[in-house]
Amino acid sequence: MRKFKPSKISLKLSHQKADWFLIILVLGLTIFGLLMIANASVGEAYRDFGDKLYYFKLQLQWAGLGLIGFIFASFFNYRRLKSLAVPLLIASLISLGLVLVPGLGTKVMGAQRWLVVGAFRFQPAELAKLAFVFYLAAFMSQKKSLWPFLILLTLLIGLVILEPDLGTAVIIAATGLVVYFASGAPLIWLGLLGILGFLAGLGLIFSSAYRKERVLTFLDPSRDPLGASYHIRQILLALGSGGLFGLGLGQSRQKYEYLPAAATDSIFAIMAEEIGFVGALVIILVFLLLIWRGFKIAKEAPDKFGTLLATGIISWIGFQTLINLSAIVALVPLTGVPLPFISYGGSSLILIMTASGILVNISKQKVVKK
Repeated sequence: MRKFKPSKISLKLSHQKADWFLIILVLGLTIFGLLMIANASVGEAYRDFGDKLYYFKLQLQWAGLGLIGFIFASFFNYRRLKSLAVPLLIASLISLGLVLVPGLGTKVMGAQRWLVVGAFRFQPAELAKLAFVFYLAAFMSQKKSLWPFLILLTLLIGLVILEPDLGTAVIIAATGLVVYFASGAPLIWLGLLGILGFLAGLGLIFSSAYRKERVLTFLDPSRDPLGASYHIRQILLALGSGGLFGLGLGQSRQKYEYLPAAATDSIFAIMAEEIGFVGALVIILVFLLLIWRGFKIAKEAPDKFGTLLATGIISWIGFQTLINLSAIVALVPLTGVPLPFISYGGSSLILIMTASGILVNISKQKVVKK
């Protein structure tokens, strides 16, 4: 891990420019996501509410709140977030516990993942990702103790799995391991923890009939074409229909209630159907550029807390993107993980945009060598 030597660097806090490349990538993905939601959700929105733009209008509100969070975080000195790490983590753990209480948590499609606050439905697991990154960055910038890290990681993952939400649990675990390694922890511990995590994941999968069915469907999509395999078969049909250049924007057939979760977890399939293989590759390239930029900001951060915070945020976004896209192209079983910036969902969009604003703030305070 790099050692910081104040005598050889200067920090231009007031004169450093924001990373406009990162800002353009974040806002570009968000705007494209709004356009795709307006397109992909028309069938479901008209069926349920008689308004084809119902979900688009809601997402536009969430994007507005996310933009406020993005702007505020980009001007808020990230070092002051250290003092919020513990309160935010406690709030996250409490909300994860509350969502499991009958009558408080709301169940949708068999998963109890939401708390309803007035007219707003909030997903505590999304807050847990950000809170975990905050706390790890603050804790690991001072210590590298294994047991406190393992206890917190196990507690968070346990609460998330009880919802059940294995996809988010994997994102939290993978992000935690990357931050732990970036803090300077021995590589051998990373390997051992990775093996233990893999074995634990296998145990969780085969201890649940629902998860086991997901894996069997993944291994053989033809085994139950009108039941468990229906979703992945419709995704693959959408991908195949798009061909090289797509059917054209707005021309998807699968969005008309053939493809489940067309505006949420499966939105990339609708995108590929309309903009084709070439267009889908461009979107993947944009995500890769975003991830590269995030790690560049982490490398140039002026202190260890900034490095670990940026590493955690961009790892979270990267792993979430990887899991969503891998499920869409049938590399892993479907997990219900949304595509960052693009899938419909207020909790995810607001928190990811706010986290991206923190990256912008860190970029404005990068190390400058004399």
